[in-house]
Amino acid sequence: MELKQGHYYHLYNRSNGQELIFRTSENYIYFLKNFRARFEVTLNTFAYCLMPTHFHFLVKINTSHISELKRQIGILLSAYSKAFNNSFERNGSLFQQHTKAKPIDDLDYLITLLTYIHQNPIRANLVSKLEDWPFSSYPDLAGLRNGSLVDKTLIETHFNSKIEFRKFSERTISKVKSKYWI
Repeated sequence: MELKQGHYYHLYNRSNGQELIFRTSENYIYFLKNFRARFEVTLNTFAYCLMPTHFHFLVKINTSHISELKRQIGILLSAYSKAFNNSFERNGSLFQQHTKAKPIDDLDYLITLLTYIHQNPIRANLVSKLEDWPFSSYPDLAGLRNGSLVDKTLIETHFNSKIEFRKFSERTISKVKSKYWI
């Protein structure tokens, strides 16, 4: 995974064999708390969505200590896997070997990705409305919840209001091309 300070990335990883990596609400919350604790200073998090078998984060790298950042990503997944395995009397690796980091170097793609990340629960038929998935940053960015993990500056910079962002997000559900789906 190639990372550079000051750049935007789509970070994502999947479970091995499509196994559920989040089985309870507590699993999702535990993962997010640990993500925040490890990366609050080194990453600006602009969007996230945790799905039953995978996760997505849209981030900007704030540190020049890239090898330590990569190590912390590995520790996050390893620590989560250990806690998950203990809770569910399970053994073995939970995540695929490497977390992917897709660089974002185009503003249009950045906004498309922001929308795509939040659309995952709808595409998976888990909910019918974006705001109904509680393990996503969409409710925070849309002004429907007051979470503090995500940086709202992309929304504030590129949309005149949270209502405009909501309308844009709803309008683009069918427009994100399948080549962007992960």
